[in-house]
Amino acid sequence: MAERAARRCCLGWDLSTQQVKVVAVDAELNVFYEDSVHFDRDLPEFGTQGGVHVHQDKLTVTSPVLMWVQALDIILEKMKASGFDFSQVLALSGAGQQHGSVYWKAGASLVLRSLSPALPLHRQLQACFSIGDCPVWMDSSTTAQCRQLEAAVGGALALSGLTGSRAYERFTGNQIAKIYQQNPEAYSHTERISLVSSFAASLFLGSYSPIDYSDGSGMNLLQIQDKVWSQACLAACALQLEEKLGPPAPSCSIVGTISSYFVQRYGFSPGCKVVAFTGDNPASLAGMRLEEGDIAVSLGTSDTLFLWLQEPIPALEGHIFCNPVDPQHYMALLCFKNGSLMREKVRDESASCSWSEFSKALRSTQMGNGGNLGFYFDVMEITPEIIGRHRFNAEDQEVPAFPRDVEIRALIEGQFLAKRIHAEGLGYQVMSKTKILATGGASHNRDILQVLADVFGAPVYVADTANSACVGSAYRAFHGLAGGTDVPFAEVVKSAPSPRLAATPSPGASQVYEALLLRYAKLEQRLLS
Repeated sequence: MAERAARRCCLGWDLSTQQVKVVAVDAELNVFYEDSVHFDRDLPEFGTQGGVHVHQDKLTVTSPVLMWVQALDIILEKMKASGFDFSQVLALSGAGQQHGSVYWKAGASLVLRSLSPALPLHRQLQACFSIGDCPVWMDSSTTAQCRQLEAAVGGALALSGLTGSRAYERFTGNQIAKIYQQNPEAYSHTERISLVSSFAASLFLGSYSPIDYSDGSGMNLLQIQDKVWSQACLAACALQLEEKLGPPAPSCSIVGTISSYFVQRYGFSPGCKVVAFTGDNPASLAGMRLEEGDIAVSLGTSDTLFLWLQEPIPALEGHIFCNPVDPQHYMALLCFKNGSLMREKVRDESASCSWSEFSKALRSTQMGNGGNLGFYFDVMEITPEIIGRHRFNAEDQEVPAFPRDVEIRALIEGQFLAKRIHAEGLGYQVMSKTKILATGGASHNRDILQVLADVFGAPVYVADTANSACVGSAYRAFHGLAGGTDVPFAEVVKSAPSPRLAATPSPGASQVYEALLLRYAKLEQRLLS
């Protein structure tokens, strides 16, 4: 391990919903170290399920901020115990689950600046947060605040034109507005509000890190064309909000050097640079080196679909973010809340808790599933806004249940049909040169990827690691070191391992799914009405 660890490298971090992960990437862009800490398993004292607490109203969803801090302590100690040579780290960057927010109590910046290397972070930061349980992206309790924000700026489409999205319950501005209205004392005691990404960067800096443009685009607060906070949106959400957020920063900028705490406790070089952390979805775009015309599908706790855009098109559905690696361009994103947790539930119910049995069901059923279609939304879906499980037979009649194998294919086909329908609704077209880049946990399952290739009618590629947000963060650290906005990202990462072909469309797939797409879209409209 010592010989391997002595390589000059950059670290990429990912503080996701269920775990914190890290990779080390050397100068040849090879990943040579990976580790993770799983919140439910490794920190059971916080009592999370899937990394979160779902409250009694089933709408409020939070995570304990000190769990995230302690997880970082644990993973750094694991790296130290393995012999990892922190002195070789040139720079680090990272990703955080998008939209979640952290509330630093007045006086916390002084504590961050004067950390003792003799103690772990979580022991020193216990009194530093005015909100102990942070709202996260799964929260859907802020409908009233969303309507207030849209009304303040002239409607949903006007807000989308300004900030890249209409008001969404999970978006940070609406979460801040709820805290301002319902917990004014905690808000007044807050000196800084971070996103999960800039919170993690702040720990490494020993001071408050700015929110970056790309993750800042997921707040309903940033004017994505001008890259400044919208005064109208700030005023609609809370008083004194601009000073609590601080000015936003370019996603590829160096925000400082590492805190002396990490130099003294772990042996980082004092010159180790911290490149702005961003959201997990923008970081995945970097990790997959997305090119124009390609579609990326992240199959994680939530499923996301995104691509590179030159000009943002305001819409009532989906999101436009500032591009994390090219400040002149944008990325589009569609998010589907019922992702891997939904797949795991159906696996447990219909495949005896076995991925092998799940895959066998996909292989043993025909494309198109005999005309059976399903909608599987155990939690309120974002795209579209539907809850519940709805199954339809070939005559479009709703039925109470499917046979187990049919249930499994209906779930996977339904998830990918929805992705294609809603992507095309934003004006995306599958082209002859289109590649689909798959990442996230389910990208390891070839049978799931085969359905993805068939539904979209395009080849599916996967990267060598499913941790694209981590790897993308390490790539972004190298990009920041190389000069950031002055150097094309593609130039910095050209020697990175190429994605490998995982699945190509089956003969006859396009005919089967063109018809199913029309049916699925009509049934979705029926459920919405």
